[in-house]
Amino acid sequence: MDDGDRSAEQAHGRTALLETRNLVKRFPVRHGLTRRLAGHVAAVDGVSLTVGPGETLGLVGESGCGKSTVAKLITRLERPTSGSIHFAGRDLAGLDETDLRPIRRDLQMVFQDPFSSLNPRHTVRQILAGPYRYQGLESDPPAEELLARVGLRPEHADRHPHELSGGQAQRVGIARALALRPKLVVCDEPVSALDVSVQAQILNLLKDLQDEYGLSYLFIAHDLGAVRQISTRIAVMYLGSVVETADRDTLFAHPAHPYTHALLSAVPLPDPDLETSRERIVLHGDLPSPLDRRGGTSRPKAGGGCRFRTRCPKADELCAAERPLLRVIALGQQVACHYPERTP
Repeated sequence: MDDGDRSAEQAHGRTALLETRNLVKRFPVRHGLTRRLAGHVAAVDGVSLTVGPGETLGLVGESGCGKSTVAKLITRLERPTSGSIHFAGRDLAGLDETDLRPIRRDLQMVFQDPFSSLNPRHTVRQILAGPYRYQGLESDPPAEELLARVGLRPEHADRHPHELSGGQAQRVGIARALALRPKLVVCDEPVSALDVSVQAQILNLLKDLQDEYGLSYLFIAHDLGAVRQISTRIAVMYLGSVVETADRDTLFAHPAHPYTHALLSAVPLPDPDLETSRERIVLHGDLPSPLDRRGGTSRPKAGGGCRFRTRCPKADELCAAERPLLRVIALGQQVACHYPERTP
């Protein structure tokens, strides 16, 4: 953890339940019939995050920025290229599946598409029994009790996923995640595939469950409205890296990174007059190539320039020469920018 992360943790007066340090995930890119290695794509490039007990960290960014890969790394559905994942004081990065099995009781995930994450051949009762079978527990889960807790009726236990609506299927996914009473639940865009009215119901359900069970959430989304409703703190990702972290209210009131300004300018406002009169920030320019032809496995050094510079109106020679690292600019707020601006 760097000095900025330590300062943020001390400011909030908590010990982290989850802490990632310089997390990197590179995928090889191969070409031709011989599958020649052409380079690597850094889907996650030096991400350091913390989630405290009972809090919700929102992780936001454009599609393709690496949010879902971070979720898979933290839950060890993917093995990191480098970096560490400390959960409840233990590093998960190098563990095999045998060592991970007991830890998965405390670390669960809710997926974006509920139907693709539920076995279509199983009934809801069988789906809820899955975590128990994986852990080798002989007792069956209290299916009706779990369903009632997420707002479903007992008769839903004997239905198959195709007999459920999208909202009902996602509630089953949440019930499955809660079956073993975890400490941390990673929510990978859990409401993006649902209708707006159902989204609000699921968000309220997640908050109620957090209050009841003392859960911690890593809540991943591209909808800043949903993130604002449920999150305690927010981290903003751009092309595999975190560019800003802050308390929810601080981020919305005083964004510091130009990319955060652009994201917030796209959030609809409830006041029609303000919505029509405000200035939207339109990002121009091309994205840099994600392909790293060096093929290394270590975290890139500070050189190489800012990845956002091709779309940033503030970019100059310094931005092209040196990559900005996260630094503290206010209590609980960090930004990776040479020219941060805390403007309402």
